[in-house]
Amino acid sequence: MIRILFFLAVVFALGLGFAWLADRPGDMVVTFSGYQYKVSLMVAAVTVTAIVVAVMLLWWLTKSIWNSPYTIARHFRARRRDRGYQALSTGMIAAGAGDAALARKKNKEAAKLIRSDQEPLIHLLDAQASLLEGDHDGARQKFEAMLDDPEMRLLGLRGLYLEAERLGDRAAARHYAGRATGIAPQLGWAADSTLEEKTERGDWDGALALVDAQKSTRQIERDVANNKRSVLLTAKAMSLLDSDFNTARTAALEANRLRPDFGPAAIVAAKALFRQNDVRKGSKVLEAAWKAEPQPDIAELYVHGRPGDAVLDRLARAKKLQSLKQNHPESSLAVARAALEAQDYALARSEAEAAARMQPREGAYLLLADIEEAQTGDQGKVRQWLSRAVRAPRDPAWVADGVVSERWAPFSPVTGRLDAFEWRAPEERLGHLIEQHDEEPEPRVAIPAIRAAQPAGDDIVDVTMDDAEPEKADGMSKAVPPAPDADVVDDEKADPIRLPDDPGVDPDAERENAQKRFRLF
Repeated sequence: MIRILFFLAVVFALGLGFAWLADRPGDMVVTFSGYQYKVSLMVAAVTVTAIVVAVMLLWWLTKSIWNSPYTIARHFRARRRDRGYQALSTGMIAAGAGDAALARKKNKEAAKLIRSDQEPLIHLLDAQASLLEGDHDGARQKFEAMLDDPEMRLLGLRGLYLEAERLGDRAAARHYAGRATGIAPQLGWAADSTLEEKTERGDWDGALALVDAQKSTRQIERDVANNKRSVLLTAKAMSLLDSDFNTARTAALEANRLRPDFGPAAIVAAKALFRQNDVRKGSKVLEAAWKAEPQPDIAELYVHGRPGDAVLDRLARAKKLQSLKQNHPESSLAVARAALEAQDYALARSEAEAAARMQPREGAYLLLADIEEAQTGDQGKVRQWLSRAVRAPRDPAWVADGVVSERWAPFSPVTGRLDAFEWRAPEERLGHLIEQHDEEPEPRVAIPAIRAAQPAGDDIVDVTMDDAEPEKADGMSKAVPPAPDADVVDDEKADPIRLPDDPGVDPDAERENAQKRFRLF
């Protein structure tokens, strides 16, 4: 647009100039080699302009002819590069779609059309094609070769990291992630892996510094960063509570401030406060966490927060805790345990039964068994409660990646993921019947409805079986084979079993044998 305006401005200026000359007539005399040439001023101006234009055109034509070999070569190079990038684009799409053959074909085509040192994506496509072909060793070699190029070093580290993760070599994966973090701290995958590695080594300060760096660069949200800091500070306080109390107390209070509803942080903070005889503040910390998520460890520490309390004082504290979270199984169980210690068996039984009604589970029935044994000593009833506990759902616990733990941990023992443990009920596993596959199952035999006539007082059960379902005995499905001499008879007939006419056969004995065939055991 600017060029068009400039051209129009030049044309307009030339027009004004020629118009100005036209309004002012005059002559121009040129003397050259003894001759005198006289022309009008307008003709002279047009001649000069034409000469200038001709010289410019001649210069452009000469320059174009001189540079034509280079121009032609550049045209073919551009065309070749465009074809190479088209092949590279098609190959990357094929690699993403999982088409190994097309990805390898386009990789070779792109490598012929484009110099590999000019386009790093050719190396990436080559490595991706090797992975699709199952050549993981070749892919690792290509990723290792990328480490020598500063532009592709992070790409090589990422590929080696993923390969190490695939092989389950967590040490190698975290080594590559650490190198990537040193080069580019903003990489999320590298920072997370390094954070897990520092957490497993117990380097809480290094992990906290890494979380702060992620937060300052806005790699993670503020709430996520606070949650991670709370977990790390809680783990740090737990590890230093016995060796460095002041540092542990500071870390525990900060962790509780960041997440007041986080049970482990509240517990370690309350322990630190209780050691300083600050029972009131420690109780407030536990009460806030109890309102958010009742847990047995919170109740245990709250009830026994003051070592010198009598059993009735502990029961009063348990009742206070129950008032903060009413109609909850953990509240009733906390009161029941305190009442059992105070030998108030009636209250203990009442609260334990209330917890079992609200949420039938293993812990409630085990507590009822303890109460039964302490109050009556009736081993039969104790075994009854224990049998219920065996069949009841499990109590909530700390669960992470399928691992169930009674104690909280800052990271998963399976994947190393930070803040992986959740307080919830473990998943129940459904039982199944164990069948002997080496034995062929008995065929389901359909028999007609048979009513066996029997003398009075004979303990024989009538058998009535539909064609679609065999008789069930002792909780197991069992097919009853038909009697060879039994016929289908009407219920109105006196004798539903036809006896042979052979005089050598005892009819009563034959009837008794036929009835035994249909007796249920």
